[in-house]
Amino acid sequence: MNASPRATGPETGPMVHRMDPLIRFTLLALYLALCSPLPVLAPPGLRLPLGLALAAGLLLVLAATSERVLVDNDSLQVGHPPWCGWWLRRGWQLRWHQIEAITPVVTSQGGRVFYLKHGERQLLLPQRIERFEAFLARLQRETDLNTASIGRISPPWTYRTLAVLCGLMLVGEWAALGWETAISWMTVN
Repeated sequence: MNASPRATGPETGPMVHRMDPLIRFTLLALYLALCSPLPVLAPPGLRLPLGLALAAGLLLVLAATSERVLVDNDSLQVGHPPWCGWWLRRGWQLRWHQIEAITPVVTSQGGRVFYLKHGERQLLLPQRIERFEAFLARLQRETDLNTASIGRISPPWTYRTLAVLCGLMLVGEWAALGWETAISWMTVN
């Protein structure tokens, strides 16, 4: 029986880290929970424009949450896939040897974000990606910088709680819409 490459040792080849699915789908559910009722509740003349705006907004949220981190033996690159990267144009790349330090910064909510320092540049370290621990191990191995104090920007329970609340909101909205549709159908017939 052959062991998988992950089981045999640290990851050293090219890797892609996408946004953690829990975070991505929670943000998508939040958008849908907050915005999807708008076209339904709007006056008839605004339903189509709001429906189109809802679709455009969903595309924007999908693009914003599709950021990915590419690592290989030479560099670390943060950016978006080609389908949306051409218009978001946000991203950066550093060779491992260019990373001089990791700088922590306390956020206004009490969390900590980290920046990778290269000369005068300070680039935000991605903290919402899948396989985050493997990413940090690779960062430490390639740069010889200590990553022991780096954690996720928010604990997973916050996204789990938000995901449950978004799910409840969506179920409640669909139930209310179904109830309203049933009542209006019964009054017409």
